[in-house]
Amino acid sequence: MPGSQISGWIRPFFAIAAFYDIVLGLGVLLFFRRLYESAGIPLPNHDAYVQFAASVVLVFGIGFAMVAREPRAHRGIIVLGVLFKLAYGGTVLGHFFLASIPLLWTWFAWIDLVFAAAFVAALVALRSASTRA
Repeated sequence: MPGSQISGWIRPFFAIAAFYDIVLGLGVLLFFRRLYESAGIPLPNHDAYVQFAASVVLVFGIGFAMVAREPRAHRGIIVLGVLFKLAYGGTVLGHFFLASIPLLWTWFAWIDLVFAAAFVAALVALRSASTRA
């Protein structure tokens, strides 16, 4: 069955993406003060700025867990995931190349661009599997 070949790499990959974003989102949500202090980054004027961003990452992690369970049923989440990863990666790396963002955030941006490319590959694989089915 073509779907089982597709899920052969897509499901575990999205499980990894889910784990990454859930751990990152929760970690930043719960420990952002320590993270900022250890990286020498000044805290924003209100905690909600960081807490909201961390919560969005956590929510996307939950969405990626849904994709890992049923990739075909949740293709829309994959599309949103591509946009999410490109938005973060593009924003951060744009500022990085202007030399105006702490280096800590660039690591996550490069990782997100890799995820975005793999998400696009998953969409292509799912599309080609549905045309063969």
